[in-house]
Amino acid sequence: MPEMPEVQGLVAFLSERATGRAVTRTSVGTIAALKTYDPPITALHGQTITGVLRHGKFIDVCLGDELHLIFHLAKAGWMRWYDELSTTLIKPGRSPIALRVSMDDGSGFDLTEAGTKKSLAVYVVRSASDVPGIARLGPDPVDASFTRDVFAGLLADRRTQIKGLLRDQGLIAGIGNAYSDEILHAAKMSPYAPAGSLDAPTIDRLYGAMQSTLREAVQAAAGKPPADLKDAKRRGMQVHARRGEACPVCGDEIRSVFFADRSLEYCPTCQTGGKLLADRRLSRLLK
Repeated sequence: MPEMPEVQGLVAFLSERATGRAVTRTSVGTIAALKTYDPPITALHGQTITGVLRHGKFIDVCLGDELHLIFHLAKAGWMRWYDELSTTLIKPGRSPIALRVSMDDGSGFDLTEAGTKKSLAVYVVRSASDVPGIARLGPDPVDASFTRDVFAGLLADRRTQIKGLLRDQGLIAGIGNAYSDEILHAAKMSPYAPAGSLDAPTIDRLYGAMQSTLREAVQAAAGKPPADLKDAKRRGMQVHARRGEACPVCGDEIRSVFFADRSLEYCPTCQTGGKLLADRRLSRLLK
């Protein structure tokens, strides 16, 4: 799933390539992906792109005076840019392309989604806050206003496990499964640690790990075209999706805990005092 650093990379790329260009055509390939009907998507035609913004994991293409094309790539979605966009008609339901956006210089982009579970979402709205997922977002962790004290306030008295708290978009916007693994590894913390039980030095360490991990990932994504962002993300991972490999810090074997639709990865030596974590469904450390 694209997370905040990769989404920021897409925003920077799209902003550079598309700002000032007029949308000439939109083609919907997956009807279920379009979550709004007023304004209609045809309202974008003839509108000039004035900028591109990020809200958590949402990409916001601003057009004209009041229109926004907003999309969330979900678990298996991606954006593909073309300097010369294909003119082949999209057949709804028979293509991985959920949406195609054509511009006045012949360039454009496709939003695609792999797999059978379709979660990619597209919105055409007059205000970004009209998108429910944006309206409920917590603060952005790389914003200057997201201080250590703000972070500590989010943790206070919460019984939630720290892994789940980092992934909760209503508390902190933009962090998903991969970067929460990376942050916790950098902070040398168990993903099962109760958020409200952390003492001040641990909060300091976790906040520092969050800032350094995310900012380094944003920097690594900067300037890369969409086709290169996924590989850049994989290369930067220390533990996530590296089950069975050696931890780059201590050399211990990286382990996984499996859930219904995802897994988490961690290093026992670095994060859990050498103990192996039980499956989350058991909710306990193996003795």
